[in-house]
Amino acid sequence: MNDPRTTVVVITHNRRPELLRTLGSLRALPEAPRVVVTDNGSQDGTAEEVARLYPEVTLLTPGRNLGAVGRNLAVEHVRSPYVAFCDDDTWWEPGSLRHAADVLDPRPRLAAVTARIVVEPSGEEDPVVAELRDSPLPGPDWLPGPALGSFLAAATVMRTDAFRSVGGFHPGLWLGGEEELLATDLLRRGWWLSYVPELLIHHAASTARDSTERRTLGLRNTLWFTWLRRPWIPAVRRTVELVRTVPRDRTSLRAFAQAAAGLPWVLRQRAPVPRPLEARIRTLELARRTSAARRYVG
Repeated sequence: MNDPRTTVVVITHNRRPELLRTLGSLRALPEAPRVVVTDNGSQDGTAEEVARLYPEVTLLTPGRNLGAVGRNLAVEHVRSPYVAFCDDDTWWEPGSLRHAADVLDPRPRLAAVTARIVVEPSGEEDPVVAELRDSPLPGPDWLPGPALGSFLAAATVMRTDAFRSVGGFHPGLWLGGEEELLATDLLRRGWWLSYVPELLIHHAASTARDSTERRTLGLRNTLWFTWLRRPWIPAVRRTVELVRTVPRDRTSLRAFAQAAAGLPWVLRQRAPVPRPLEARIRTLELARRTSAARRYVG
């Protein structure tokens, strides 16, 4: 059942136990995918252990924490038509990578398919699954599932050429909701994204995760995405909505301060989307107001 169509890309930072577990699961997959790991400057011996225990893995050590751009670095080493993104605390269900490639093969305008996510050890669906399943966006009949306006990098198989066509993840956002900007740029170029519930990925959230920092980055990047891609009136409206609805605490204040500090480069790179795409973004914005998975931005 070896399937060379998909390469798995993983980024990690100081999560050696989680990464080693994930690599063990990837090694056991019947598809036997090639794996590329970017170690974002870990100081816990991650790189040494990966090299010792998983010599078949392509290990990249840039020497610093590149955030999501670590995926860009890894994709430079991908030669397969598809790339499966995977976090160090997620792992693919056997057979899902093969099925994803089978879905992508006959649909050349489909850029990415996102899997159903189950939380371990409970086996319950991640709250974001309901948002994916109930996406309000219309799409062509040939899509394998609901049309999406974004994707989850920890649970998505993407066409390698599509990823490269938009330059990968934007270095300015670093990490935290970085998928939305990349997804919007794909949609702008005529690509489609879809949720495929037959695909499955497992997620055992790392205990090393800093939820406060995660909320700061998520809110900051939501603001930057808004200012980079949305027309002025929707951008101002969205900014005001966030000011009104996010928790009034130091975390939110820090996020807004960081976003304001980035305004010079954001305005230089600002490229608002056309009206039809803005309408899709607005539709998703309204739907997400009731999503249990979006509370970190209010």
